[in-house]
Amino acid sequence: MLRSLYVRDYALIEELDVELGSGLNIITGETGAGKSILIGALSMILGDRANTDTLRTGAKKAVIEGVFDDADTEHLRAVLDENAIDTEPLPQIILRRRITDRGSRAFINDTPATLDVMRAVASELIDLHGQHEHQSLLHTETHLRLLDSFGGLRHLVDNYREHYDAVTELIEERDELARRELEQQKQLYAFQIEEIDAVDPQPGEEEELQAERRVLENAEQLYESTAGLYEMLYETESAVHDQLVVARNELQDLARIDDEFEEQVDEIETAQIIVSELASFLQTYNAHIEFNPERLSTIRDRITELEKLKRKYGGTLEAVLEYRDEIGEQYELAEDFEGALERLNAQIVEAQQQLTDAAERLSAKRREVAERIEQAILGELDQLGMPNSQFEVRFTREEEDDGWICPAGADGPRYHAFATGMDQVEFYISTNVGEAPRPLAQVASGGEISRIMLALKTILAKSERLPILVFDEIDSGISGDMARRVGESMRDLASYHQIIAITHLPQIAALGDVHFRVAKRVEDGRTKTQIDRLDDEEQAAQVATLISGTDITDAALESARELMAAGRRGE
Repeated sequence: MLRSLYVRDYALIEELDVELGSGLNIITGETGAGKSILIGALSMILGDRANTDTLRTGAKKAVIEGVFDDADTEHLRAVLDENAIDTEPLPQIILRRRITDRGSRAFINDTPATLDVMRAVASELIDLHGQHEHQSLLHTETHLRLLDSFGGLRHLVDNYREHYDAVTELIEERDELARRELEQQKQLYAFQIEEIDAVDPQPGEEEELQAERRVLENAEQLYESTAGLYEMLYETESAVHDQLVVARNELQDLARIDDEFEEQVDEIETAQIIVSELASFLQTYNAHIEFNPERLSTIRDRITELEKLKRKYGGTLEAVLEYRDEIGEQYELAEDFEGALERLNAQIVEAQQQLTDAAERLSAKRREVAERIEQAILGELDQLGMPNSQFEVRFTREEEDDGWICPAGADGPRYHAFATGMDQVEFYISTNVGEAPRPLAQVASGGEISRIMLALKTILAKSERLPILVFDEIDSGISGDMARRVGESMRDLASYHQIIAITHLPQIAALGDVHFRVAKRVEDGRTKTQIDRLDDEEQAAQVATLISGTDITDAALESARELMAAGRRGE
């Protein structure tokens, strides 16, 4: 539900913070008081485009914020996740809009969002009916979803979608196979495989060759340097090893005098051992130095071969090896191209038959549900003063030569497979005798639209996922007993949804669980729109105003109280 709506510096609204109720919320007020401004503000957090002219005179920024409770649904989570918006606040969600003279920004849970994303999120929360755009039932794409929801067909829809995804994946695999043109590339793959295999590069080989080449290229320097170091450390008259022996003896003599030299004796003995081991290593290394120009030439040639492969196939030896594996797989596939294509086509035929079976089961069930909806809607329209109405749920299919769905078998017509089935569904209606039903979206009268929406919502209430419905002046063109019927339908609908209704009729206003009055006042030379939540006595007075005008009579007040009491008794 919409728990609160905060508006600041929008049109004539300086600042207001409305706390709404969970049932039927009624909004009344004199013509021009600002009810339409309130709906306009609400439409901002539904993703409507902002006009900078709506900024309150003298203000730099307008802010509209709606706080929604109990908003945790599977559809909503999917939209938030898809657009990387934090879902942690759920089941509460906050939609905020900021408007300046330079434009506007939208926020969802304090995360910046585009208007498209805000509209997508808002469409999961609220439906606004009247002379506005947020009329989901006027969008034909929602009709099929509503039918499936009313009939509880989710399991059949999910089953169909599994088969649809399976066919999609198989066809994509086949198309990808065809796009590769493997037959044409087979010779190229064969040449490249032969070229790489002729060199036969091995993982890590290049590093080993480079290291061996450096040793062979510098063999003379290595020989002379290791020999010279060995002599310096161990063979000359002033060899480091001999000097350390002399120093050790001296320290041993000092240690016999003072114990503090004992640790230094250990240190110099360690140095002596290190020098001995180093000299031994140098002697051994020197003895094994190889002067092999033939081996060096072989290594250089090998490195040149590897460099050529690297330049052609990826820049590194690892890339060459990866490419070899890849074209090896492609070559094997090219060898069996026709066989692979034939197997895929057979799998597609089988998957399309399974898809057809699922589509037929779903379509048959949808037609059963459609009949129930048609009868129920006509009954509601009769109660709402439209007894001569006709209401139809019409099904169409899109025939195409390469369609995936073929109910009559391979030789029969084929139909386009939508992600939701093979059916396209649209609601048709006629409200006048002698007039043929037309698409619901073409119904022109605002009052009729609202009553049709109310009838549809009443029937679909238990299955409809939108928790909040807004009716802007649903009372257009009705009065008397018909107004009472509309009010009662709205009151019943409020058992399933939070309803926000702007009305001029006392028969409807008297039924509100919560009643708000919108009014204009002048303060410090500025006109301001304010909204007040009314208690029972104030609500009775406001309903009486709708009955008799600003001069409230005792009779009007008594009538208002009777209407309210009857509404609370459910009469």
